[in-house]
Amino acid sequence: MSTSKSFKIFALEDNALFSKMLNYILSMDDEHEVVMFEKGRDLLNALDQKPNLITVDYSLPDMTGEEVIQKLSTRMPHVPVVVISGQTDVKTAVKLFTYGVYDYITKEEDIRERLLNAINKIKVNQSLKEEVEHLREELSHKYEFDKSIIGNSKPMKKVFQMLHKTTDNAINISITGETGTGKEVVAKAIHYNSNRAKKPFVAVNIAAIPTSLLESELFGHEKGAFTGAISKRIGKFEEANGGTIFLDEIGEMQMSLQAKLLRVIQEREVVRIGGNQVVKLDVRIITATHRDLSKEMMDNKFREDLYYRLLGVPIYLPPLRERENDVILLAKHLLDQFIDQNQLEKITISSDAKQKLIDYHYPGNIRELKAIIELAAVMCEKNIILPSDIQYSSSSDLEAVMSKDMTLKEYNFEIIQRFLKRYDDNVAKVAKKLDIGKVTIYRYLKEIEELPK
Repeated sequence: MSTSKSFKIFALEDNALFSKMLNYILSMDDEHEVVMFEKGRDLLNALDQKPNLITVDYSLPDMTGEEVIQKLSTRMPHVPVVVISGQTDVKTAVKLFTYGVYDYITKEEDIRERLLNAINKIKVNQSLKEEVEHLREELSHKYEFDKSIIGNSKPMKKVFQMLHKTTDNAINISITGETGTGKEVVAKAIHYNSNRAKKPFVAVNIAAIPTSLLESELFGHEKGAFTGAISKRIGKFEEANGGTIFLDEIGEMQMSLQAKLLRVIQEREVVRIGGNQVVKLDVRIITATHRDLSKEMMDNKFREDLYYRLLGVPIYLPPLRERENDVILLAKHLLDQFIDQNQLEKITISSDAKQKLIDYHYPGNIRELKAIIELAAVMCEKNIILPSDIQYSSSSDLEAVMSKDMTLKEYNFEIIQRFLKRYDDNVAKVAKKLDIGKVTIYRYLKEIEELPK
């Protein structure tokens, strides 16, 4: 039975006896496909075979090992190179490491153990890189616009139009919308659909970090920069270099730190607290807030210059109550997610339950809908969600009623109808809960019946 050889090694060695020994050591693992070369030019001409590892003898007949390594660092910078040399000169080894050489092994050492250890480490590193690449590929599919952002309503079609304008450029983006409208999901979708998808996406919730720690969190610090700085810390901007940083709840940032953020954006560089090393940045900035920053700016709570630096492409996420029948699309999507995550049998939503979902106001937006659907999936019998399985919190119910622009009489109608739905049209129970007479409820119901349809 033949063994699949998935790890290709190029070995450059002009000494015939040592070449045989090296070939024997490298071929001990059935996974290895070993190709031996005597001349540097022959190896360089075969690079289209895409080796996973290259070993290089420093002394060669046609060109020096240093020349080979220089060319490899230009043509195949991501392929690890291990130098195997009879020279023990430290300066030579240090010089080769500047070209990106992975390891330097002298022929006087226990070459078998050193070489196999180096190869095992290289394999682990390559495996981790492949895993990271695979995860990024999965994320890019997960956050495709039509898969991660659900909606067919007119307001959402405008959002999609704006999103497609953000993928092929590095302009900053500012996302606004009520709490729970999915601002971070949109930020991730923008990143993973852009030309920065293979670089880091770093999210920072400004409101969740104490003001005293926020500067260090964003820009980093050197060891001993302040009390408690026991080691160097890389800031979030450095972590995101080459990719995207998402600053959530940017409206919560204090004015003193806004000035420092402005400088980082203008100069495209950062200096860690307590340090003097300048780190150049290539970072796309996406911000999000539920606040009206233009109003905050006029109230001198947000810097005008920073506001316009961050504005870029403004994207407004509409609340769920303005998204027509997107509620049902989202409910089905969230339900399917919950079923997959918990390995449940298929669950459907009855037509009456759908109507109940549509009638609700959702002050907590998509986040609240998700909680409602997941609870309904747990509570339902026979894998069908009924109206009774859909439960709203009383505080949310009150917010939903109070947020509408109605007369006092209309508010009374709304409250009575909601309580009747909640208590299955039990007038006596509703009268007791609202502390009003049953006659009052019947009178309101009669007036509702007489209203023009």
